[in-house]
Amino acid sequence: MMSAQVGNKIPDGSFPYIPYTPGLADGKSCGVPSKVTTDDWKGKRVVIFAVPGAFTPTCHVSHLPGFVSKYDELKAKGVDVIACLASNDHWVMSGWGRVEGVEDKILMLSDVDGAWSEKLGLKRPDGRTKRYAIIIDDLVIKSLEVSWHALFLSQIAMDTALMRILGGKG
Repeated sequence: MMSAQVGNKIPDGSFPYIPYTPGLADGKSCGVPSKVTTDDWKGKRVVIFAVPGAFTPTCHVSHLPGFVSKYDELKAKGVDVIACLASNDHWVMSGWGRVEGVEDKILMLSDVDGAWSEKLGLKRPDGRTKRYAIIIDDLVIKSLEVSWHALFLSQIAMDTALMRILGGKG
C-alpha cells in the first residue's frame, strides 16, 4: 500500500461499471457491464471524486450533484474524464447515476472492496473508500484532497479541482 502524494504515479486499477446508453434511461434495463482501467487514462487529465457510498445522505445530496453541476466548467478547462468512485458494485453505481441524471457525463465506477483506494492509502477501516478528490494528468497525481467531514469535501473538492485546473493554488 502506498500513501498517495502529489507527484506519484497512480497504482494500476480496474473498475467495473455500466456504460450509459439511452436504453438505460427508462430504468427497464440494467446495461452491459464493462471495465475501465487506469491504462485508459494514459495521456489524459482525469478528475476522480471518491465517496463512501452511493445513495448515502451527503454523497447523494451534495457530492455527486455538485460535480454534475461543474461538468461543463471542468470539460471546458481540458478535463478528459470525470469519474465518481465508491466501493458499491457497478449495478448500484449505475442505478445511482441514472437517478441523478448523470448519463454519460461522469463515469460511475466501482472500487470493488475499496481495492484501488487501499492501494492509495485511502480506504476506511470499514472497507469503504475515504472521501477524496484527485486530479490525475497522464497517470500522475497533480492534486489530492482528502476529508473525513462530509460537507467539507463536497464544496472544497469541487472548488479545489477547479482552481488547480485553472492554474490557481486552490
